[in-house]
Amino acid sequence: MDHDALAGPRRDHAATLARYDRQLRLGARPDGPGVRVERVGPVVRQTGPAHVWNGILWSGIQEQGDTDAAVAEQIRHFTALGLPFEWKVYGHDGPAGLAGRLLAAGFTAEEEETLMVAEAAALPTSVELPDGVELVPVTDAAGVELVTRVHDRAFGGDSSHIGRQLLDRLATAPGTVAAVLAMADGEPVSAARLELCPGTDFAGLWGGGTVEAWRGRGLYRALVAYRTRIAVERGHRYVQVDAAATSRPILLRLGFTALTTTTPYVYVPQVPQG
Repeated sequence: MDHDALAGPRRDHAATLARYDRQLRLGARPDGPGVRVERVGPVVRQTGPAHVWNGILWSGIQEQGDTDAAVAEQIRHFTALGLPFEWKVYGHDGPAGLAGRLLAAGFTAEEEETLMVAEAAALPTSVELPDGVELVPVTDAAGVELVTRVHDRAFGGDSSHIGRQLLDRLATAPGTVAAVLAMADGEPVSAARLELCPGTDFAGLWGGGTVEAWRGRGLYRALVAYRTRIAVERGHRYVQVDAAATSRPILLRLGFTALTTTTPYVYVPQVPQG
């Protein structure tokens, strides 16, 4: 076996993951109006209005004895504001036992996802659509409402917070987001967005929700290609996805690589009983 040949991919993998941590986690920037990102002790956290993502982007807790204190401090911070928040734990994060300490403190683990990355210039960017489907850029409130409707149907639940975040970005920083709808006979059947991080190598693919009747027809791949083309045009080297189990096989076939896992641990403050 050629050990040097194996060492190359491992080095590239480690270097890309380190770049991701440095640029998007340690160096994270606020992703909307009224949002602040701050490093407090061993963590980097984002705090903003209730409809945005609130939580821990990165943690550098090195000693097991510091874990409970760091967790308790973040609970105090967000509870004082009345905000649920997420501690985003990556597979390579330390210390050992962090996930268990979060569970013991009252967090709930959500479904594990896979952080997948690809060189944008190496991915297909030609968009192939089923007959009768067209892609429409989202630029206004009417388009955002359709995105929200698709996500409600595709994922279940209430996606209104995504709509509010998208409206915020379109109004205050339109160069940092691009959203698109797949329309069939005037009806939205799929939607996705691209979050651009100026000054970094990465652009994030988010959403990618397709209503059940239109799944398996290539819309997910088409929306990846559409957004990748924008990422390349804007000068980003990588596109990145937090991939669910259903998306991972498609992304692997397109040329994405799995870097690590990511699991959301969610804490909801207790409401005092009157």
